[in-house]
Amino acid sequence: MSEIKSASAAKRPPRQPRTGLTSTGARKAGSKSDRSRAREFALQGLYQSLVGRNAVDDIDTFTRDLAGFNKADSVHFDALLQGCVAEGAQLDALIVPLLDRPLSEISPIEHAIMWIGAYELQHCMDVPWRVVLNECIELAKEFGGTDGHKYVNAVLNGLAPSLRATEIAADRSLTKKPRA
Repeated sequence: MSEIKSASAAKRPPRQPRTGLTSTGARKAGSKSDRSRAREFALQGLYQSLVGRNAVDDIDTFTRDLAGFNKADSVHFDALLQGCVAEGAQLDALIVPLLDRPLSEISPIEHAIMWIGAYELQHCMDVPWRVVLNECIELAKEFGGTDGHKYVNAVLNGLAPSLRATEIAADRSLTKKPRA
């Protein structure tokens, strides 16, 4: 019996690490913070809201029962899900001028990711603007279309200066090199 066990073990591919990057460049589960996980669960909930028109309370109850939710920042999840659904029209008003096509032609995944980014840029001042962009790009790489992350990046990068002008100006002043 031990011969069978060792023969089958020899045929198995080596165990992959839980941290690092996937083949698409997205972070693996072991590398994610509790806030990153909250964004993922919020994305799932916002998708249900945009596509299924489900009630936010039903989405909230359903999502909290999903495997792994206990590793997410539930306060940040609440803020994103409740805030994005409540302010959907205002978030769309911020996003639409930066789009190169009608909002109806945007994937619901990218739409929800842009809502998360716009909401965080507007309301979550404890999250640096570059982190907001980076996290949304990661979500789009993992859950969006092939080049969806590029589109999300372009839109949120265009939106950030109007919502975080002081922070961006401070960043730019730090990166400017003095002239000799």
